Amino acid sequence: MSRQPQTTDTPWSRDEFERRLRALGARYHIHHPYHRMMHEGRCTPEQIRGWVINRYYYQVSIPIKDANVLANCPDPDARRLWVQRILDHDGAEGETGGIEAWLALAEACGLDRTRVASLDDVLPGVRFAVDAYVNFARRSTWQEAACSSLTELFAPEIHQQRLTGWPDHYPWIDDSGLSYFRKRLSEARRDVEHGLRVTLDTFTTRAQQDHAMSILQFKLNVLWSMLDAMWMAYVADMPPYHSCEPIDAVVAP
Repeated sequence: MSRQPQTTDTPWSRDEFERRLRALGARYHIHHPYHRMMHEGRCTPEQIRGWVINRYYYQVSIPIKDANVLANCPDPDARRLWVQRILDHDGAEGETGGIEAWLALAEACGLDRTRVASLDDVLPGVRFAVDAYVNFARRSTWQEAACSSLTELFAPEIHQQRLTGWPDHYPWIDDSGLSYFRKRLSEARRDVEHGLRVTLDTFTTRAQQDHAMSILQFKLNVLWSMLDAMWMAYVADMPPYHSCEPIDAVVAP
């Protein structure tokens, strides 16, 4: 009997679905020109500091995003696994988390931690992108939010790049500030095992699998858009409202 051709309604096998999810790594923000500059040692101190300032908004928003995942999840077993992500960022009794580690990175880069924590210098484009991610987790099913976290599939490489390259490229950054990236090497691998399992178990029809692919693409868009905003402000020297007159000049009597 001849083999029947597959239709577009035919689900991918579990292995093929995972392969296609992983293939989206070609659009991970590791390939953005801003990240390439950082990896190759071509960023100025102000460009590094600008990135650290803006990524802090992402860091403090992640546990809020994960709290929304928990709020939408009726499965206690899944909640017990997912809650660790919040502890990783917020810290636990007697243990600092990723947010504190990021502030240590800011200090190692010569930034004032209080100023960074104030969020006063976060670019509007970064705020919009990160807020879109948090709102997605708030309004979606917990499985959809878990799928959006699968950019962690690609994260260990980016953390390793920083640990390997930054000490040579940016010796002015105190090595103690790199502890965040060291911790995330193991945490990201652990988290992605759970998120990937949830995604492969939940999205089983072809329509659902296509939906999962679009969700992961959305998260890739969030990360890419953040760097677009930083590129405009710190590389192209076109920060928000650069072409507008100062408000004081407009409203002056």
